[in-house]
Amino acid sequence: MSKFASFAAAVFCAVGVTAAQASVIHFGTILSGASEVPANVSTATGFASVDYDDLLHRLTVHVEFAGLSAPATAGHIHCCTAPSSNVTVAIGFPGLPLATSGIYDHIFDLTDLGIYNINFRNNFGGGTAAGSETALALGLANPAHFAYVNLHNSVFRGGEIRGNLAVPEPAGLALMAMALAALGATARRKPA
Repeated sequence: MSKFASFAAAVFCAVGVTAAQASVIHFGTILSGASEVPANVSTATGFASVDYDDLLHRLTVHVEFAGLSAPATAGHIHCCTAPSSNVTVAIGFPGLPLATSGIYDHIFDLTDLGIYNINFRNNFGGGTAAGSETALALGLANPAHFAYVNLHNSVFRGGEIRGNLAVPEPAGLALMAMALAALGATARRKPA
């Protein structure tokens, strides 16, 4: 077996093992007033990343925001509806900075029934933590982006900035596959 073939096999085996053991799914979004329903003219900006670990039943939330017209009064993940509509809060953000700019980090234990909004857990989760986690996971994974992050304040009570969560394209893995294919093509052209 050539050195390239050995290397490629090792890389693909490592990627396969990593993918088989993977339990964390990453979601992200840009927050803006234009994404609110209905859209607003806010110039505030932000982004959110949400990592769902289906083995440890955790949701890790990271939000950064700046330029709100008034201090944030609440932040949430809403689920489960199409991006062009509004829906109930699934999980609120305890300890969100009550400021016009800030950073929020929190790890949620999805087995704790108390983290879910009562309307969400009763209407989407069947009244249980397990059902609520499943509903949220399905909303997050929906290719039509059925979950969104929303930051609220006294000026925009329905939300000043919002973004629908989506799975980022695995560009790194695609680039690695292309590089290996190019390297393989080059290796085949060289005389043995």
